[in-house]
Amino acid sequence: MSNELELRQYLAIIRKKLVFIVVFVAVCVIAAAVYSLYFKDKLYEASTKIIVNQSQAQLATGQLDLNQINSNIKMIDTYKEIIKTPAILDKVAAQYPDLGFTPTQLARKVSVSSVNNTQVMTLVVQDVDYRKAAETVNAISLIFQEEIQHIFQVENVSILNQAKLDGDPGPVSPNVPLNIAIAFVVSLMLAVGAVFLLEYMDDTIKTEDDVREFLGQPTLAMISRTSAEEVETTKQAKTTSNYRAGELERVTIEK
Repeated sequence: MSNELELRQYLAIIRKKLVFIVVFVAVCVIAAAVYSLYFKDKLYEASTKIIVNQSQAQLATGQLDLNQINSNIKMIDTYKEIIKTPAILDKVAAQYPDLGFTPTQLARKVSVSSVNNTQVMTLVVQDVDYRKAAETVNAISLIFQEEIQHIFQVENVSILNQAKLDGDPGPVSPNVPLNIAIAFVVSLMLAVGAVFLLEYMDDTIKTEDDVREFLGQPTLAMISRTSAEEVETTKQAKTTSNYRAGELERVTIEK
């Protein structure tokens, strides 16, 4: 019974502040939509795929070495880290100065991923200009393919596909529907939390129930809030009822 009563109290608080909650959520959602559509920079994504396979000598025999394949799969984690080191990115910045990126900037832009139990890695670069993103990810892939031969003395890295420079993909960021959904959820939580916090901090007594709850005494009388229109109507009614019979000002003479 007490739980049901508490739930009713919570619902009553929400109903009392429903206008505030709705307005707050609406403002936050509209602000998120406007920011995502008109102010946040659009980012484009370009990617390449690299495969770590058997060496040329092993391929010439025409036989698959399962142990070597498993070793290549395990080496991918090492290769993913090497791609973002100065050993690779310093050479990218030096050989491709037209990109205008420092090694530190390249390390922040490039991301490397792989699917478990495969020999394929995916390099991804995001930029406000798609062509620049494509040129950057292609440059990193080529330099990595060249330098890994010197680092590990192997030739088992091949580029499956490069990013197309003349592509016209849509932006991957901002994700407007996702931003709006996040703004809705977060603003709703903040609004409801603020309402409950203000209600918790408000220790004033407003209703008969508050008197009974905090003082444990019945209410003898209440002074209700009266609007200006009600006050004016009461004055007019009182003035009309104060006239007595026989008063001259209430007598009219017909001619």
